[in-house]
Amino acid sequence: MIPHLRHFALMAALLLSAAPAAAQDAEIDVAQLGDFIRWSGVVTSLFVLAGAWFLLKLLTGFVNRFSSQYAARRLTMQKVATFAKFFIFIATGVIVIALSFRVDSTLLALIGGTVAVAVGFALKDLVASFVAGIMIIMDRPFQVGDRVSFDGFYGDITAIGLRSVRMQTLDDNTITIPNNKFLSDITSSGNYGALDMQVIVDFLIGANEDVDRAREILNEAALSSRFIYLPKPIVVLVTQVPMQNFVAVRLRLKAYVLDTKHEKAFETDITVRTLRAFREHGISPPVSGAD
Repeated sequence: MIPHLRHFALMAALLLSAAPAAAQDAEIDVAQLGDFIRWSGVVTSLFVLAGAWFLLKLLTGFVNRFSSQYAARRLTMQKVATFAKFFIFIATGVIVIALSFRVDSTLLALIGGTVAVAVGFALKDLVASFVAGIMIIMDRPFQVGDRVSFDGFYGDITAIGLRSVRMQTLDDNTITIPNNKFLSDITSSGNYGALDMQVIVDFLIGANEDVDRAREILNEAALSSRFIYLPKPIVVLVTQVPMQNFVAVRLRLKAYVLDTKHEKAFETDITVRTLRAFREHGISPPVSGAD
């Protein structure tokens, strides 16, 4: 029993002697880490961050006011604002790091290893979204102001940020989508940087109705709408559509609205006036054979 007691005593003595040395090393590491922080620069960085936030708010307000007054320049201003926000974000980050830290080889060694791996895992999604945001700006699958369909959502792209894209849906909901989602999924842009956009409106009439007159009514309804974009063509396509126990005739109107924000108003205007003209000329909707 005595030899075992001696071994335990020796191990305890070694642990007690190593504890102060480990604590001293930890204090040295903390002190060294503190030496790399410029505390005066940290205070200055807070003012830099506040200035960047104020500049972003000022830029957003200016773009919104300018876009409301000059609708034709709305998309151009939104694109310029997107590039300006990216520049402000990146410039602010560089300035804050330069002011707050003394970057040298020793500091890089301290934050390397396990700390770098942990931070990398924690920020991998953020970095992926940041890289995807740059790819969206460069590749331009869509632009700010485009009317886009993505993953079941449909609306206008209002902002392309470092981490996410914001979409304003037609029922006035704001959808936030991480940038990296756009790298693998399909995105459909209705106008792709233009104000005008094609709108499709379908009508069904009976197979025995006057198709030629129905086409004329639909074409006139689109041509006389105050939302029509006349430089582009108006097309009315006619096809037969088999239903459960009868056949209907589908008239598909393809016309361009002068501004994407009037899409639903344009569709409603054409639908109301076309249905009214159909009733006046006795053009009926399809009915089943039993009816």
